[in-house]
Amino acid sequence: MSSTPRFGLPLLTVAQAQKEVTHNEALALIDALVQAAVEAGPQADPPAEAGEGQCWLVGAGATGGWAGQADMLAIRTSGGWRFVAARAGMRVVRLADGAWLRFDGEGWIAPAEIAGPSGGSTIDSEARSVLAALITLLAAHGLLISG
Repeated sequence: MSSTPRFGLPLLTVAQAQKEVTHNEALALIDALVQAAVEAGPQADPPAEAGEGQCWLVGAGATGGWAGQADMLAIRTSGGWRFVAARAGMRVVRLADGAWLRFDGEGWIAPAEIAGPSGGSTIDSEARSVLAALITLLAAHGLLISG
């Protein structure tokens, strides 16, 4: 069966029987990948319960139904788990904490963790409050994790 070059979405072929199966499979994958959001991850173990359409990032050393699928997006469908290979530059929002993760071609990169301003011999409370507000805003946009 032929497929699209970027995400391997199944394509219909001439005189194909049961075209609706191929078409529905492509729609299920598109539904998960357009404005991709994952419940959590990267994690090695599949969740005990997963709703149809929910997605996770598969981590290293994956077990069970995810074995051998490291760095893939795991999509729960009515037929079981479907896996999609991540492409360099792909971004997903992690619903567990709102962070945006980016795939760099080798693994998923999480936002940096930055602690609030503290310490120092000269304390500038105005500068500290501006830095704290900036950190809060960046964390709200999923660009870093507030420490």
